[in-house]
Amino acid sequence: MHNNIEKIRSYLNLINFPCDLELGDDAYLVGGSVRDALLQRYKDPIDLDFVVPNKAIQTAQKIAHRYQAGFVVLDEQRAIARVVFKQGTLDFAQQVGTSIFSDLQRRDFTINAIAYHLSSQSLIDPHGGLRDLDQGILRMVSLTNLEEDPLRLLRAYRQAAQLKFTVEADTRKAIRDRAYLLKTIAAERVQAELNYLFTAPEGNRWLAHATADQLLQLWLPSVDLAKINQLDAVKEAVTTCLDLGLKQPQLLLLTILATLVSPQPTIAETELTQLKYSRAQIKAVVKTVQHLPQLQNLTTMMSLSAQYLWFLATKETFPLIMARAIALKVDRQLLDTLLQRYLDPSDPVVYPQPLVTGKDLMDQLNLTPSPLIGKLLNQIQIAQIEAKISTPKQAIDWAQSLLDS
Repeated sequence: MHNNIEKIRSYLNLINFPCDLELGDDAYLVGGSVRDALLQRYKDPIDLDFVVPNKAIQTAQKIAHRYQAGFVVLDEQRAIARVVFKQGTLDFAQQVGTSIFSDLQRRDFTINAIAYHLSSQSLIDPHGGLRDLDQGILRMVSLTNLEEDPLRLLRAYRQAAQLKFTVEADTRKAIRDRAYLLKTIAAERVQAELNYLFTAPEGNRWLAHATADQLLQLWLPSVDLAKINQLDAVKEAVTTCLDLGLKQPQLLLLTILATLVSPQPTIAETELTQLKYSRAQIKAVVKTVQHLPQLQNLTTMMSLSAQYLWFLATKETFPLIMARAIALKVDRQLLDTLLQRYLDPSDPVVYPQPLVTGKDLMDQLNLTPSPLIGKLLNQIQIAQIEAKISTPKQAIDWAQSLLDS
């Protein structure tokens, strides 16, 4: 026990928070904060969770005022507030029940149901969390706690993946038997857990377990173990793309989503919309699902005109499509041709320099605004790429010939 106390002291000293933690005789450090301190698991930004018997919001407000930090009330009804520093956050919650023991009884897993009494520098561990930490086991505190907040069902797999723990057999059976309850949880909360799980150190392993236990299919109906088994190759492909200089925000997350959703664009869009992903994320994934098959079906390189039209449709999501194609082992020689074009800012197929504008066409050919203008510009660009024209006059003449034909 003494060694565990030293771990927490060391943890609190090393994080160097810009305030003292003299919070009175009845304040406790709790939950993931204690777990991470005991595991010597340092996070950036830092987040510490405290429980006090009363006046949690006032305590947080007082600290924020004293140190000129940010202050947010997270849940007024349950009396939870946050103090925001540059280094991270301090969350203060009002104790549930009449004692710290009753508060810990309401928590999800034993490793998160340990409290550190700041004043006496002692640990309170009524559910054997220290033993489970030593053994690398995730064990439920009670069935009732899982049922009260079914997001904890998915969180078990996420925390096991992040901590490289195992889920205790009875706990996993309880989760499997209650998987249907996940459908009652707000989509935003489920999405957040999935995103953590997708990128966790052992995420692929626990995604496979979650799929086998029927947790993922409630929100991602197209998921199966064959898709999960692709994810190791997906992560390698994303690393390859980043090494090549392909950049796209959230590339790993989006590539994983593009792997797990339906291959039908409309169904994929519905799945991601139900999980409340952003419009930009949905657009990127759906475009990947839509245009990836063209690469998969290639046996020889596309013509210049086909390459132009393909890049016109996919340039914004090219790194994502390329990551999927590399993971699926599409002919690398064909992919390299496209990669070289994309990475060359002077390439005329990917980054064309127009000879004329839509206004030029309307002014010189007496046209009115319509979809025809866009079609003519594309045909002019293809002719330029194929070296059939090279001047603005030739472009106008080319457009006129298309109108006359």
